[in-house]
Amino acid sequence: MTEQIILAGFGGQGVLLAGQIIAYAGMNEGKNVSWLPSYGPEMRGGTANCNVVVSDEEVGSPVVVEADCVLVMNRPSLEKYEKNLKPGGLLLIDSDLIEIEPTRTDIKVVKVPANSLAEKAGSIKAANMVMLGAYNECAHIVDNKTIIECLAKIMGEKKAHLIPMNEKALEMGAQAAR
Repeated sequence: MTEQIILAGFGGQGVLLAGQIIAYAGMNEGKNVSWLPSYGPEMRGGTANCNVVVSDEEVGSPVVVEADCVLVMNRPSLEKYEKNLKPGGLLLIDSDLIEIEPTRTDIKVVKVPANSLAEKAGSIKAANMVMLGAYNECAHIVDNKTIIECLAKIMGEKKAHLIPMNEKALEMGAQAAR
């Protein structure tokens, strides 16, 4: 099993963190992983994306050319990365921020109102966790329990109080993907 993912959006939306969590969770479950972040010099508000590979075999390259999943959180990312999805692949769209339809018909599209759900979970900043929950519901690449464990390690004790909100956001994203 090898899963190649592209996560993309504006800087500050947490797409790099979401990708990092997938990679850490895969690693904690004994899988081979790579995480390759990319962002513009503006960071917050600029473009940000990352390539993540989770595999039972060695990872040959961290660069994802033909993705199994593309997760996009803004319109420019949809327009740029939709073409990188393999036929039959999964396209996850934040439907609160992307008002256009994908151009391809040979893929599975899941629309998630990530910002609205994150706000209901407690903070709009959890939109990345909503999208991560939707992704994992569709792909089942790692256990949700492992995601929460990795999130706790990444956030540390200072932000431990945010774990319940992020856990709720993950579950809301999973429900939206069902």
